[in-house]
Amino acid sequence: MKILAYLTRDVLLHTVAVSFTLLVIIFSGRFVKYLAEAAVGNLAGDILLPVMFYRLPGFLELILPLGLFIGILMAYGRLYVESEMVVLSACGVSPSRLAAYTLVPALLIMVVVTGLSLLVTPMGAARSSALLDDPEKSQGLQTLASGRFQTRSGSNLVSYAETIAPDTGLMRGVFLSQQSPPGESRPQLTVTVAAEGEIVLDTRTGARYLELRDGYRYQGLPGHRDYQVIQFATFGERIPEPEGSIRSVPRVDGRSTASLLKSEAPEDIAALHWRLSLPVTVPIVAIIALCLSRTDHRRGRYIKMAPAFALYLVYLVLLTNARAAMEAGAGLLVLWRVHLLYLGLALWLLYGDSLRRRVWQRRRREVTHAAA
Repeated sequence: MKILAYLTRDVLLHTVAVSFTLLVIIFSGRFVKYLAEAAVGNLAGDILLPVMFYRLPGFLELILPLGLFIGILMAYGRLYVESEMVVLSACGVSPSRLAAYTLVPALLIMVVVTGLSLLVTPMGAARSSALLDDPEKSQGLQTLASGRFQTRSGSNLVSYAETIAPDTGLMRGVFLSQQSPPGESRPQLTVTVAAEGEIVLDTRTGARYLELRDGYRYQGLPGHRDYQVIQFATFGERIPEPEGSIRSVPRVDGRSTASLLKSEAPEDIAALHWRLSLPVTVPIVAIIALCLSRTDHRRGRYIKMAPAFALYLVYLVLLTNARAAMEAGAGLLVLWRVHLLYLGLALWLLYGDSLRRRVWQRRRREVTHAAA
Protein backbone atom coordinates (compact mmCIF):
# COMPACT_ATOMS: atom_id res chain seq x y z
CA MET A 1 0.00 0.00 0.00
CA LYS A 2 2.90 2.40 0.65
CA ILE A 3 4.28 1.76 -2.84
CA LEU A 4 0.83 2.28 -4.36
CA ALA A 5 0.30 5.53 -2.43
CA TYR A 6 3.78 6.76 -3.38
CA LEU A 7 3.33 6.05 -7.09
CA THR A 8 -0.24 7.38 -7.19
CA ARG A 9 0.69 10.62 -5.46
CA ASP A 10 3.68 11.16 -7.77
CA VAL A 11 1.66 10.47 -10.93
CA LEU A 12 -1.29 12.67 -9.87
CA LEU A 13 0.99 15.59 -8.93
CA HIS A 14 2.68 15.47 -12.33
CA THR A 15 -0.71 15.08 -14.05
CA VAL A 16 -2.20 18.12 -12.32
CA ALA A 17 0.88 20.24 -13.06
CA VAL A 18 1.00 19.25 -16.74
CA SER A 19 -2.78 19.59 -17.21
CA PHE A 20 -2.80 23.03 -15.61
CA THR A 21 0.04 24.20 -17.84
CA LEU A 22 -1.66 22.87 -20.98
CA LEU A 23 -4.98 24.41 -19.94
CA VAL A 24 -3.43 27.83 -19.44
CA ILE A 25 -1.72 27.65 -22.84
CA ILE A 26 -4.81 26.49 -24.73
CA PHE A 27 -7.23 28.74 -22.85
CA SER A 28 -5.03 31.79 -23.42
CA GLY A 29 -4.66 31.05 -27.12
CA ARG A 30 -8.39 30.62 -27.59
CA PHE A 31 -9.15 33.71 -25.53
CA VAL A 32 -6.86 35.88 -27.66
CA LYS A 33 -8.42 34.47 -30.83
CA TYR A 34 -11.98 35.08 -29.66
CA LEU A 35 -11.02 38.51 -28.35
CA ALA A 36 -10.01 39.41 -31.90
CA GLU A 37 -13.51 38.40 -33.05
CA ALA A 38 -15.01 40.70 -30.43
CA ALA A 39 -12.73 43.53 -31.57
CA VAL A 40 -14.02 43.42 -35.16
CA GLY A 41 -17.66 43.18 -34.04
CA ASN A 42 -18.34 39.49 -34.72
CA LEU A 43 -18.91 38.82 -31.02
CA ALA A 44 -20.26 40.85 -28.14
CA GLY A 45 -17.52 41.49 -25.62
CA ASP A 46 -19.77 41.08 -22.56
CA ILE A 47 -20.41 37.39 -23.29
CA LEU A 48 -16.82 36.42 -24.12
CA LEU A 49 -15.77 35.33 -20.62
CA PRO A 50 -19.02 33.41 -19.85
CA VAL A 51 -18.76 31.55 -23.16
CA MET A 52 -15.12 30.67 -22.47
CA PHE A 53 -16.10 29.45 -18.99
CA TYR A 54 -18.78 27.18 -20.43
CA ARG A 55 -16.28 25.83 -22.98
CA LEU A 56 -13.77 24.99 -20.24
CA PRO A 57 -15.04 21.40 -19.60
CA GLY A 58 -14.61 20.65 -23.30
CA PHE A 59 -10.95 21.62 -23.03
CA LEU A 60 -10.44 19.57 -19.87
CA GLU A 61 -11.85 16.32 -21.27
CA LEU A 62 -9.13 16.37 -23.92
CA ILE A 63 -6.35 17.80 -21.75
CA LEU A 64 -6.63 15.40 -18.81
CA PRO A 65 -5.74 12.20 -20.76
CA LEU A 66 -2.76 14.00 -22.30
CA GLY A 67 -1.79 15.37 -18.89
CA LEU A 68 -1.90 11.85 -17.43
CA PHE A 69 0.13 10.51 -20.35
CA ILE A 70 2.90 13.10 -19.93
CA GLY A 71 2.66 12.90 -16.13
CA ILE A 72 3.36 9.16 -16.12
CA LEU A 73 6.28 9.65 -18.51
CA MET A 74 7.80 12.29 -16.24
CA ALA A 75 7.07 10.57 -12.92
CA TYR A 76 8.24 7.09 -13.91
CA GLY A 77 11.09 8.51 -15.97
CA ARG A 78 12.46 10.08 -12.79
CA LEU A 79 12.10 6.78 -10.94
CA TYR A 80 14.04 4.96 -13.68
CA VAL A 81 16.78 7.61 -13.77
CA GLU A 82 17.21 7.53 -9.99
CA SER A 83 17.17 3.67 -10.03
CA GLU A 84 14.07 3.48 -7.85
CA MET A 85 12.41 1.23 -10.41
CA VAL A 86 15.36 -1.13 -10.17
CA VAL A 87 14.81 -1.34 -6.42
CA LEU A 88 11.09 -1.98 -6.90
CA SER A 89 11.83 -4.73 -9.42
CA ALA A 90 14.33 -6.32 -7.01
CA CYS A 91 11.66 -6.26 -4.31
CA GLY A 92 9.33 -8.31 -6.50
CA VAL A 93 7.24 -5.63 -8.21
CA SER A 94 6.57 -7.24 -11.60
CA PRO A 95 5.50 -5.33 -14.74
CA SER A 96 1.93 -6.59 -14.23
CA ARG A 97 1.80 -5.29 -10.67
CA LEU A 98 3.32 -1.98 -11.74
CA ALA A 99 0.64 -1.72 -14.43
CA ALA A 100 -2.03 -2.40 -11.78
CA TYR A 101 -0.56 0.37 -9.61
CA THR A 102 -0.59 2.71 -12.60
CA LEU A 103 -4.23 2.00 -13.37
CA VAL A 104 -5.30 3.35 -9.96
CA PRO A 105 -4.63 7.04 -10.76
CA ALA A 106 -5.70 6.34 -14.35
CA LEU A 107 -9.11 5.17 -13.12
CA LEU A 108 -9.48 8.34 -11.05
CA ILE A 109 -8.79 10.46 -14.13
CA MET A 110 -11.11 8.18 -16.12
CA VAL A 111 -13.99 8.91 -13.73
CA VAL A 112 -13.42 12.66 -14.06
CA VAL A 113 -13.25 12.47 -17.87
CA THR A 114 -16.43 10.37 -17.92
CA GLY A 115 -18.34 12.97 -15.92
CA LEU A 116 -17.03 15.77 -18.12
CA SER A 117 -17.71 13.96 -21.39
CA LEU A 118 -21.22 12.67 -20.64
CA LEU A 119 -22.64 15.44 -18.44
CA VAL A 120 -20.68 18.64 -17.90
CA THR A 121 -19.35 19.34 -21.40
CA PRO A 122 -22.76 19.02 -23.17
CA MET A 123 -24.33 21.32 -20.57
CA GLY A 124 -21.57 23.89 -21.05
CA ALA A 125 -21.80 23.70 -24.84
CA ALA A 126 -25.58 24.16 -24.70
CA ARG A 127 -25.33 27.20 -22.43
CA SER A 128 -22.60 28.81 -24.53
CA SER A 129 -24.72 28.31 -27.65
CA ALA A 130 -27.69 29.86 -25.84
CA LEU A 131 -25.60 32.93 -25.03
CA LEU A 132 -24.41 33.26 -28.61
CA ASP A 133 -27.95 32.87 -29.97
CA ASP A 134 -29.64 35.25 -27.53
CA PRO A 135 -30.30 38.61 -29.25
CA GLU A 136 -30.54 40.38 -25.89
CA LYS A 137 -26.99 39.26 -25.05
CA SER A 138 -25.31 39.65 -28.41
CA GLN A 139 -27.46 42.23 -30.25
CA GLY A 140 -27.38 40.20 -33.43
CA LEU A 141 -23.72 39.44 -32.73
CA GLN A 142 -22.99 43.07 -33.60
CA THR A 143 -23.05 42.41 -37.34
CA LEU A 144 -24.42 45.96 -37.66
CA ALA A 145 -24.15 48.98 -35.41
CA SER A 146 -26.92 51.55 -35.37
CA GLY A 147 -26.27 54.88 -37.09
CA ARG A 148 -22.80 53.93 -38.36
CA PHE A 149 -21.37 52.62 -41.61
CA GLN A 150 -19.36 49.42 -41.13
CA THR A 151 -17.17 47.27 -43.33
CA ARG A 152 -17.35 43.53 -42.72
CA SER A 153 -13.94 41.99 -42.12
CA GLY A 154 -12.57 40.13 -45.13
CA SER A 155 -15.14 41.42 -47.65
CA ASN A 156 -16.13 44.51 -49.66
CA LEU A 157 -19.46 44.81 -47.89
CA VAL A 158 -20.48 48.14 -46.37
CA SER A 159 -23.48 47.99 -44.02
CA TYR A 160 -25.64 50.54 -42.24
CA ALA A 161 -28.68 50.37 -39.98
CA GLU A 162 -30.58 53.45 -38.88
CA THR A 163 -31.76 51.93 -35.58
CA ILE A 164 -31.35 48.60 -33.78
CA ALA A 165 -33.76 47.49 -31.06
CA PRO A 166 -31.65 46.59 -27.99
CA ASP A 167 -34.04 43.87 -26.79
CA THR A 168 -34.75 41.97 -30.02
CA GLY A 169 -31.97 43.07 -32.36
CA LEU A 170 -34.52 44.21 -34.98
CA MET A 171 -32.90 46.65 -37.42
CA ARG A 172 -34.72 49.40 -39.31
CA GLY A 173 -33.55 51.38 -42.31
CA VAL A 174 -30.99 48.83 -43.47
CA PHE A 175 -28.50 49.64 -46.25
CA LEU A 176 -25.98 47.18 -47.77
CA SER A 177 -23.43 47.90 -50.50
CA GLN A 178 -21.05 45.27 -51.86
CA GLN A 179 -18.45 45.57 -54.61
CA SER A 180 -17.60 42.45 -56.62
CA PRO A 181 -14.13 40.95 -55.92
CA PRO A 182 -11.26 42.52 -57.86
CA GLY A 183 -10.12 40.73 -60.98
CA GLU A 184 -13.53 40.06 -62.50
CA SER A 185 -14.08 41.03 -66.14
CA ARG A 186 -17.28 42.96 -65.35
CA PRO A 187 -17.09 44.37 -61.82
CA GLN A 188 -20.52 44.98 -60.36
CA LEU A 189 -21.93 46.90 -57.46
CA THR A 190 -24.83 45.46 -55.46
CA VAL A 191 -26.90 47.80 -53.31
CA THR A 192 -29.66 46.52 -51.03
CA VAL A 193 -32.06 48.66 -49.04
CA ALA A 194 -34.75 47.33 -46.74
CA ALA A 195 -37.26 48.68 -44.30
CA GLU A 196 -36.19 46.26 -41.58
CA GLY A 197 -34.06 43.22 -40.95
CA GLU A 198 -32.72 40.91 -38.24
CA ILE A 199 -30.34 38.06 -37.61
CA VAL A 200 -32.13 34.69 -37.66
CA LEU A 201 -30.68 31.36 -36.63
CA ASP A 202 -31.26 27.97 -38.26
CA THR A 203 -31.62 25.77 -35.18
CA ARG A 204 -30.95 22.62 -37.19
CA THR A 205 -27.62 23.64 -38.72
CA GLY A 206 -26.62 26.51 -36.44
CA ALA A 207 -26.10 28.84 -39.45
CA ARG A 208 -26.93 32.54 -39.14
CA TYR A 209 -28.79 34.51 -41.78
CA LEU A 210 -29.35 38.23 -42.29
CA GLU A 211 -33.06 38.38 -43.13
CA LEU A 212 -34.23 41.62 -44.78
CA ARG A 213 -37.89 42.55 -45.35
CA ASP A 214 -39.70 44.95 -47.66
CA GLY A 215 -36.88 46.30 -49.79
CA TYR A 216 -35.09 46.60 -53.12
CA ARG A 217 -31.89 45.13 -54.52
CA TYR A 218 -29.95 46.98 -57.26
CA GLN A 219 -27.18 45.21 -59.14
CA GLY A 220 -25.11 46.54 -62.06
CA LEU A 221 -22.09 48.53 -63.20
CA PRO A 222 -22.02 52.15 -62.04
CA GLY A 223 -22.42 54.57 -64.95
CA HIS A 224 -24.12 52.03 -67.22
CA ARG A 225 -27.76 51.32 -67.94
CA ASP A 226 -27.34 47.55 -67.73
CA TYR A 227 -28.53 46.87 -64.20
CA GLN A 228 -31.19 44.86 -62.37
CA VAL A 229 -33.78 45.97 -59.85
CA ILE A 230 -35.39 43.34 -57.63
CA GLN A 231 -38.19 44.08 -55.21
CA PHE A 232 -38.54 41.58 -52.40
CA ALA A 233 -40.76 40.95 -49.44
CA THR A 234 -38.16 38.78 -47.67
CA PHE A 235 -34.52 38.35 -48.60
CA GLY A 236 -32.01 36.19 -46.72
CA GLU A 237 -28.23 36.02 -46.89
CA ARG A 238 -26.10 33.57 -44.94
CA ILE A 239 -23.51 35.19 -42.69
CA PRO A 240 -20.16 33.44 -43.24
CA GLU A 241 -18.44 32.15 -40.11
CA PRO A 242 -14.63 32.20 -40.05
CA GLU A 243 -13.02 28.80 -39.71
CA GLY A 244 -12.19 28.08 -36.07
CA SER A 245 -14.44 30.85 -34.77
CA ILE A 246 -16.21 30.67 -31.45
CA ARG A 247 -19.38 29.51 -33.22
CA SER A 248 -17.68 26.69 -35.11
CA VAL A 249 -18.51 24.07 -32.45
CA PRO A 250 -21.01 21.50 -33.84
CA ARG A 251 -24.54 21.91 -32.53
CA VAL A 252 -24.66 18.22 -31.60
CA ASP A 253 -22.04 18.82 -28.90
CA GLY A 254 -24.64 20.79 -26.94
CA ARG A 255 -27.20 17.99 -26.91
CA SER A 256 -27.57 15.86 -23.80
CA THR A 257 -26.33 12.29 -23.75
CA ALA A 258 -29.86 11.04 -23.04
CA SER A 259 -31.17 12.65 -26.23
CA LEU A 260 -28.31 11.16 -28.25
CA LEU A 261 -29.23 7.68 -26.97
CA LYS A 262 -32.71 8.07 -28.49
CA SER A 263 -31.50 9.40 -31.85
CA GLU A 264 -30.72 7.31 -34.93
CA ALA A 265 -29.01 10.04 -36.95
CA PRO A 266 -25.41 9.15 -37.91
CA GLU A 267 -24.11 12.46 -36.55
CA ASP A 268 -25.76 11.87 -33.16
CA ILE A 269 -24.55 8.27 -32.99
CA ALA A 270 -21.00 9.37 -33.80
CA ALA A 271 -21.16 12.06 -31.09
CA LEU A 272 -22.44 9.52 -28.55
CA HIS A 273 -19.67 7.02 -29.28
CA TRP A 274 -17.12 9.83 -29.19
CA ARG A 275 -18.25 10.76 -25.66
CA LEU A 276 -18.11 7.12 -24.57
CA SER A 277 -14.70 6.58 -26.13
CA LEU A 278 -12.92 9.50 -24.45
CA PRO A 279 -12.77 7.80 -21.01
CA VAL A 280 -11.55 4.58 -22.67
CA THR A 281 -8.42 6.35 -23.88
CA VAL A 282 -7.28 7.04 -20.31
CA PRO A 283 -6.24 3.51 -19.18
CA ILE A 284 -4.86 2.71 -22.64
CA VAL A 285 -2.55 5.73 -22.77
CA ALA A 286 -1.58 5.10 -19.14
CA ILE A 287 -0.23 1.63 -19.98
CA ILE A 288 1.52 2.96 -23.09
CA ALA A 289 3.14 5.73 -21.05
CA LEU A 290 4.24 3.19 -18.44
CA CYS A 291 6.03 1.15 -21.08
CA LEU A 292 7.58 4.13 -22.85
CA SER A 293 8.90 5.60 -19.60
CA ARG A 294 11.58 2.90 -19.29
CA THR A 295 15.00 4.56 -19.36
CA ASP A 296 18.21 4.91 -17.34
CA HIS A 297 20.38 7.67 -15.95
CA ARG A 298 22.50 7.83 -19.11
CA ARG A 299 19.64 8.46 -21.54
CA GLY A 300 17.65 10.69 -19.20
CA ARG A 301 13.94 10.94 -18.42
CA TYR A 302 13.01 12.95 -21.54
CA ILE A 303 14.57 10.68 -24.19
CA LYS A 304 11.23 9.13 -25.21
CA MET A 305 9.07 12.21 -24.75
CA ALA A 306 8.99 13.17 -28.45
CA PRO A 307 8.09 9.72 -29.89
CA ALA A 308 5.56 9.17 -27.10
CA PHE A 309 3.89 12.50 -27.81
CA ALA A 310 3.81 11.69 -31.55
CA LEU A 311 2.18 8.33 -30.76
CA TYR A 312 -0.49 10.08 -28.69
CA LEU A 313 -1.20 12.59 -31.44
CA VAL A 314 -1.64 9.77 -33.97
CA TYR A 315 -4.10 8.15 -31.56
CA LEU A 316 -6.14 11.36 -31.29
CA VAL A 317 -6.08 11.98 -35.05
CA LEU A 318 -7.25 8.42 -35.76
CA LEU A 319 -10.14 8.86 -33.32
CA THR A 320 -11.13 12.15 -34.92
CA ASN A 321 -11.08 10.63 -38.41
CA ALA A 322 -13.06 7.63 -37.15
CA ARG A 323 -15.74 9.97 -35.79
CA ALA A 324 -15.95 11.72 -39.15
CA ALA A 325 -16.25 8.33 -40.85
CA MET A 326 -19.09 7.37 -38.51
CA GLU A 327 -20.89 10.60 -39.32
CA ALA A 328 -20.61 9.61 -42.99
CA GLY A 329 -22.23 6.25 -42.21
CA ALA A 330 -19.16 4.02 -42.04
CA GLY A 331 -20.51 1.90 -39.16
CA LEU A 332 -20.30 1.64 -35.39
CA LEU A 333 -17.05 -0.32 -35.11
CA VAL A 334 -14.79 2.24 -36.80
CA LEU A 335 -14.13 4.20 -33.63
CA TRP A 336 -13.65 1.16 -31.42
CA ARG A 337 -11.20 -0.46 -33.83
CA VAL A 338 -8.81 2.37 -33.08
CA HIS A 339 -9.11 1.64 -29.35
CA LEU A 340 -8.52 -2.07 -29.96
CA LEU A 341 -5.46 -1.26 -32.06
CA TYR A 342 -3.90 0.87 -29.32
CA LEU A 343 -4.96 -1.58 -26.61
CA GLY A 344 -3.09 -4.31 -28.50
CA LEU A 345 -0.08 -1.98 -28.78
CA ALA A 346 -0.19 -1.29 -25.04
CA LEU A 347 -0.33 -5.01 -24.18
CA TRP A 348 2.49 -5.77 -26.63
CA LEU A 349 4.67 -3.06 -25.09
CA LEU A 350 3.87 -4.34 -21.59
CA TYR A 351 4.39 -8.08 -22.13
CA GLY A 352 6.42 -8.20 -25.34
CA ASP A 353 9.83 -8.28 -23.64
CA SER A 354 8.84 -11.02 -21.20
CA LEU A 355 7.32 -13.13 -23.98
CA ARG A 356 10.44 -12.80 -26.13
CA ARG A 357 12.55 -13.66 -23.11
CA ARG A 358 10.50 -16.79 -22.43
CA VAL A 359 10.72 -17.88 -26.07
CA TRP A 360 14.47 -17.36 -26.08
CA GLN A 361 14.90 -19.31 -22.82
CA ARG A 362 12.76 -22.18 -24.14
CA ARG A 363 14.78 -22.39 -27.34
CA ARG A 364 18.00 -22.34 -25.34
CA ARG A 365 16.80 -25.23 -23.20
CA GLU A 366 15.79 -27.14 -26.34
CA VAL A 367 19.22 -26.60 -27.89
CA THR A 368 20.96 -27.61 -24.65
CA HIS A 369 18.80 -30.72 -24.35
CA ALA A 370 19.46 -31.68 -27.98
CA ALA A 371 23.22 -31.23 -27.52
CA ALA A 372 23.18 -33.41 -24.44
